[in-house]
Amino acid sequence: MHLAAYIGLLFSLLATLATAGYAVYCALKDSETGLPLVEKGQVVSAFLVAFASVILFGALVSRDYSFLYVFENVDNTLPLLYRITAFWAGRTGSLLLWLLIMAVGGGIFLVTPGYQELRPRTRMVFWVFFLSIEAFFLLLLTCWSNPFIQAVPTPVNGLGLNPLLQNLGMAFHPPLLFVGYGLFAIPAAVALAAMLASEPRSWVKICRNWNLIAWATLTAGIILGGWWSYMELGWGGYWAWDPVENASLIPWFCSTAFLHTSVIESKRGALQRSNVFLMAMTFLLCIFATYLVRSGVDVQSLHTFGEGGEALPLTLFMLVGLGLAILVTQLSDRPEYRALSGFASRQGLLVIVCWLMVALGLVVGMGTMWPVISKLWASVPVGLDPTFYNRVCLPLLTLTMLLFCICPWMDWKEGVRNLVGLSATGGVFLGAAAVFYFQGVTDPLPLIAASAAVAGLVSLVLLFVLVPTLRRSRHSWGSYAIHLGLTLMVLAVAFSGPYKTEMEARLDKGGTMQIGDYTLFNRGVSETSDGAVKVFVADLAVMVEGEPVGVMNPERRWYPNSKNSFAEVSVIPSLGDEIYSTLLGYDLNDGSVTVKISVNPLINWLWIGGTLMSLAPLLLLRRRNRV
Repeated sequence: MHLAAYIGLLFSLLATLATAGYAVYCALKDSETGLPLVEKGQVVSAFLVAFASVILFGALVSRDYSFLYVFENVDNTLPLLYRITAFWAGRTGSLLLWLLIMAVGGGIFLVTPGYQELRPRTRMVFWVFFLSIEAFFLLLLTCWSNPFIQAVPTPVNGLGLNPLLQNLGMAFHPPLLFVGYGLFAIPAAVALAAMLASEPRSWVKICRNWNLIAWATLTAGIILGGWWSYMELGWGGYWAWDPVENASLIPWFCSTAFLHTSVIESKRGALQRSNVFLMAMTFLLCIFATYLVRSGVDVQSLHTFGEGGEALPLTLFMLVGLGLAILVTQLSDRPEYRALSGFASRQGLLVIVCWLMVALGLVVGMGTMWPVISKLWASVPVGLDPTFYNRVCLPLLTLTMLLFCICPWMDWKEGVRNLVGLSATGGVFLGAAAVFYFQGVTDPLPLIAASAAVAGLVSLVLLFVLVPTLRRSRHSWGSYAIHLGLTLMVLAVAFSGPYKTEMEARLDKGGTMQIGDYTLFNRGVSETSDGAVKVFVADLAVMVEGEPVGVMNPERRWYPNSKNSFAEVSVIPSLGDEIYSTLLGYDLNDGSVTVKISVNPLINWLWIGGTLMSLAPLLLLRRRNRV
């Protein structure tokens, strides 16, 4: 089966290259007759990729250790759920998943009404770009990242999955990111093809659903990754500005910028070239994220897979892609161009938001690559700690929140469209700032951000009160629900970081500790084992003013193939203060424990807001009628 799967990928590569070459020939000849054959080539390629993927999936589920990839990521004790998630746990498997998503996505796009709306020449150029991307991934998988290498002799047991990945969040976090990464390939290829072929129809409208789904899944993957970090790593936070965590943020900033400027193109016919370039850059930045994970570049990340030989081809792909994006956007003709209104308009504010998103992406990208950049003048790489990102990024995000409070009340062309709403929003901002200040929120940045979040919440309510037509529009509900999620997240970030209370303590059995209003009582520690993992569990009763509020059971876990123990945190969830515990040490003989306790204000509004941002785009999806 190893050979059959590899030959499937190899034949898919050959079919993709042949089809892409034929598409180039037809595009140069301006011939439409070859389009059905090119489309069939994509179907064949997708089928062969799916065939190879099914073989790897079956090998993982059945624990077939004759596959080296299975040996490296599965063992005899691994539950079925994590044998499935092992598909994307390793370097080669995750690349295969990305390719599978792209191939299936391309096959689905082939039968959509939006694809049929495009002129045949645009479709042909689209396949030139899209098949070239597929061929690149197939080249990686057949040359540098082959997931079907045979282990000889066949081992009787595997190395097992990294214990940190044996978490429900990691079962969904990576595939959501890859769905976002993979689906962005379609609008990127359509955008370049539409500009190169002078497509009269709006590619932004045709690819609207693809962009929304890709953005929503990428958002969900990032939020779920933050939740995994919070629940699994035991450090008490949710975003450590780890380089590979940052890598997923960079295309998210770029795609978010595009979503805002695409509104201007849809409504005003402006920023056509900018949108094509932003869309192309979004996909290239997804490739950049892969480069950070797989290239072996010295970014000192928890998540990197180590060097696998893909650094040079990934770098070349990004450089060629960037060059093509610049050439297409600068040398192609567009039949229409409309000037933008001034900054004192909704158009102008949306452009400022776009600049802020691009600036955030640049800052995070430069900070992430700083260990590499610093090698130009220093013998030892210099990394940037979270303080750098907080000082630079949080003010820009706060400014974005302030613009959101103003933007809905501005007219599309110029001026204020509803002075009552704008004045009320400003009053709420000042009132919220005063209340927070007298409650002890005195740090300027959290104070402004939290006040802007409250003003944004009230602004959304006022919009639906003062503009009745919005209540009848599904688009309005979806758009403002996304921004509602953003305000909730900003509110959570403003309080959960700066105003978190944290303490470490050693507690004898029967001992207590006080943190804020909470009293913790150690009732001892116990040991359990099921063969797959040995678990040590602390028993902590939590009280407030003598009244019980719950029990926390933080754990240390030992896995058979691991030399280290891993934390499993325990929380008492709340929409206000959430109490969070990590077991650092224990003594079974006397029942004493060493624990790290933190009180995180409003933290769960981060997950609520993030979930809303991930689901609300579904309300924005539109059905296109067949041509």
